[in-house]
Amino acid sequence: MNLFDQLVLFLTALVSNTLSAFSGGGAGLIQFPILIFLGLSFSVALATHKVASVALGVGAAVRYLSSSKLERQFVILMLAFGVPGVVIGGNIILHIPDHIAQIALGVLTGGLGIYSIFQPTLGQSYSPKHRIKKEMLLGGVALFFLGILNGSLTSGTGLFVTLWLVLWFGMDYQRAVAYTLVMVGLFWNGAGAITLGILGEIYWQWLPALLLGSLLGGYLGSHLVIKHGNRWVKRAFEIITISISIKLLWPT
Repeated sequence: MNLFDQLVLFLTALVSNTLSAFSGGGAGLIQFPILIFLGLSFSVALATHKVASVALGVGAAVRYLSSSKLERQFVILMLAFGVPGVVIGGNIILHIPDHIAQIALGVLTGGLGIYSIFQPTLGQSYSPKHRIKKEMLLGGVALFFLGILNGSLTSGTGLFVTLWLVLWFGMDYQRAVAYTLVMVGLFWNGAGAITLGILGEIYWQWLPALLLGSLLGGYLGSHLVIKHGNRWVKRAFEIITISISIKLLWPT
């Protein structure tokens, strides 16, 4: 790759991961298609994208851990239920026709944004709920299936996690995005990258630019979340989900 192509990769990662960190997911909306456009096959682009997305979690963690505290029970819950789901999803994606997965994800993602639009108070305040053991486990089971989605699909699955944390556990958008970026971005995507790296191929030559852009984008987007608050994060969440839905469902 020449210097111009490396610059394109860096800017792609920076923009997509800044938007993802601000809205709670969706880095693959821009980054993944660009990798395919530049010549990678679907499977190689997916594995490379997953590795680069880990840097998003690192950048977000650096920003959030300096100003926010993640509750241990949710860290354990998202690791215990989500990571196994990601590994299973990474195996499943190799056997599912891409167009079927793409249509399903487009419909579901669009539904998230539409639902949020028609719920004006959703995620605007912190109202803890479902914290007893049985309800926590039910929430964990849902995270397991979201982990399968994360491991098998390319765009927007972090948005599902963000909305689930808001709906089931009563988090506000800021708090939910923090968990999504750190736990999904760092640990779930890390597990997915390892799984896809073992099963497939990672294009290592492109990773330096992608990693740097993802790292900076994760930090910048997280800073914007902390600075601007729940109302702006909710709007960004809705815009990203609708945009992803249109992209996935638009005929090519």
